[in-house]
Amino acid sequence: MEVILWRHCDAAPGVPDESRTLTPRGLRQAEAMARRLLSRLPADCRIIASPAVRAQQTAQTLGHAFVTDQRLASGAEPEDVLAAIGWPDAGGTVLVVGHQPTLGRVASLVLDGEADDRTMRTGEALWLSSGEDDGSRAMLVRSMAPDVT
Repeated sequence: MEVILWRHCDAAPGVPDESRTLTPRGLRQAEAMARRLLSRLPADCRIIASPAVRAQQTAQTLGHAFVTDQRLASGAEPEDVLAAIGWPDAGGTVLVVGHQPTLGRVASLVLDGEADDRTMRTGEALWLSSGEDDGSRAMLVRSMAPDVT
């Protein structure tokens, strides 16, 4: 199984948190990263996004249907995200659009075995592949940072 963890792009401050929108910079970041991702994604890639507006807007730049899953909301636990995507048994490729620190903790958990804080910049994507053993651990395939300022 492969999973791409994509942190939502630059968002405006505001309250309530789940209603924050992408800034113009964030929209440019999302569009640029979407182009990079789309050139690499398999046709059958599943896309799952947090219900937060900024994550929805980030996912929309892909131009493909996606599923909104409450288990990816801001403040989610890494185990909730892994359950939402079916890690490591679901097979195929899934792209997750979510939040920090959750996505950094997911990456740490599947790469290192512990859900430690791992920094992910806004708009950054980590492409992970389940290992060849029991699949509970992953290998980092690619790290992509947004190049748009």
